[in-house]
Amino acid sequence: MHDVKLLKLGLTPYMEARDLQIKAREKVKQGFSDGILITLQHPPVYTVGRSGGFENILISIGELEKKAEIYQTERGGNITFHGPGQIVAYPIFNLDRWKKDVHLYVYKLEEAIIRLLADYAIDAGRKDKYRGVWVGDEKICAIGAAINQWITWHGIAFNVNTDLNYFKFINPCGITDFGVTSLKKLGVKAGIDEVLNRMIDKFKQVFDAEIGQITLQDLG
Repeated sequence: MHDVKLLKLGLTPYMEARDLQIKAREKVKQGFSDGILITLQHPPVYTVGRSGGFENILISIGELEKKAEIYQTERGGNITFHGPGQIVAYPIFNLDRWKKDVHLYVYKLEEAIIRLLADYAIDAGRKDKYRGVWVGDEKICAIGAAINQWITWHGIAFNVNTDLNYFKFINPCGITDFGVTSLKKLGVKAGIDEVLNRMIDKFKQVFDAEIGQITLQDLG
């Protein structure tokens, strides 16, 4: 059983959350725990990954900046949107305590969300060539991970009742063939807290972890 700490936050600006991830990485590196799972929501923000993304903006940068902030980031993948109504989970895990296998790690992230959706009788799965979790031809959970010295950061974005109109101004994750969805769009009326608690339970199962909550003060 692995020791994972949970830092559960509310609406948190993107760059503030990035700084918290860096602090969490240092704590995990020092042996504070096997991992720290940070959960939160972001104010409206577009993030661009290492694979690019500016070419997938469908309006001018100036117009997009009126709708939300835009940041380049260290994670893999292309451009995506984060906003209220979307659960963002940043697992800061030392894979040396699990298995040094990037593909397995991403598979487990997907598996946690697939199991979560099964609780709501939603048949979700993976799609060839594309990361994330899909319901039919629409993505409900994006994954953009980064790993340094086998410690992970960045993570997943799961649409609960997100305003999906923000995705109309980009090709999400650089994908033009398929769309995006949310629990609300699928007809599930569930609050963020309920869904988050279920998500944490799935992380416990998939990553074989005991998860105890910490506070910001614990990161120093």
